[in-house]
Amino acid sequence: MRAVVYPEYSSDPAILEVRELPTPKVFPGSVLVEVRAAGVNPVDWKAMSGGLDALIDAVFPVIPGWDVAGVVVGLGMDTPEFQLGDEVIAYARKDVLRDGSFAEQMAIPVHMVARKPASLTWEQAAGLPLAGGTALRTLDALEVEAGQTLLVHAAAGGVGGFAVQIARARGARVIGTASERNHAYLRELGAEPVAYGEGLADRVRELAPDGVDAVADFVGGQLEVTLAVLKPGGRHASVADWDVEAYGGRIIWVRPDGAQTARLAALADEGRLRVEVASTYGMDEVAEAFKVSQGGHTRGKLIVVP
Repeated sequence: MRAVVYPEYSSDPAILEVRELPTPKVFPGSVLVEVRAAGVNPVDWKAMSGGLDALIDAVFPVIPGWDVAGVVVGLGMDTPEFQLGDEVIAYARKDVLRDGSFAEQMAIPVHMVARKPASLTWEQAAGLPLAGGTALRTLDALEVEAGQTLLVHAAAGGVGGFAVQIARARGARVIGTASERNHAYLRELGAEPVAYGEGLADRVRELAPDGVDAVADFVGGQLEVTLAVLKPGGRHASVADWDVEAYGGRIIWVRPDGAQTARLAALADEGRLRVEVASTYGMDEVAEAFKVSQGGHTRGKLIVVP
């Protein structure tokens, strides 16, 4: 099979190669998926820059990619959950960096796998599991519910956009930070936008004079603002700022969880969660996709199509 690989750690995606590799073995409790689309996430290139070296081992050559949508073409022993031909999605992070989703086929443990939402294209479905799962886990941790006010830092980003939609589906009010060029987009999602920069806490206070019930930080570096606008007893969490734990906040590191992904799929099929695709790339264009992701200004998901 063809796959995109990093031959070694590097911060330069130009080192990526497309190689012919053996078809993955279908180990017990797994399914072999023919990849139709794979989502690009910042963690893909951060991990290959050595950013997760203290947490996860790498066995080179490494196929990057943790988001996948495809068709089941092989069944490991004792996998009654799925059948050949099933259309599925997964946040398929494994314990070792080696066999990712930027390949023609991928073997995935069944506990990570959910059925593809019928309402989404392959490209949209591939952009859902990791970013959507991060948003869902964050809002679950914050216990966001109807009648509450949630502040989302980086609300127009991949994770932030999902968090806005999930919170609105629960009946919460959402205030979202973003550059002014993304304010119309946030209004479409149901959020009240505020601009980044000096005076942010004052702008949030103008919209929520009594403070907000919860804060979800998807960018980092926002702790001062978070604490300034949070109600007494309010809750806050971050995916990027370890300092929040010293101030009663929670760090979020989303786990691969097929049941969680199924919840996202259900929201999509109910019309309450949309996935915006910014661009698609072939396997020989993954380096370009990573460079775009590294720029940090993409709205919507970048997708690789084998």
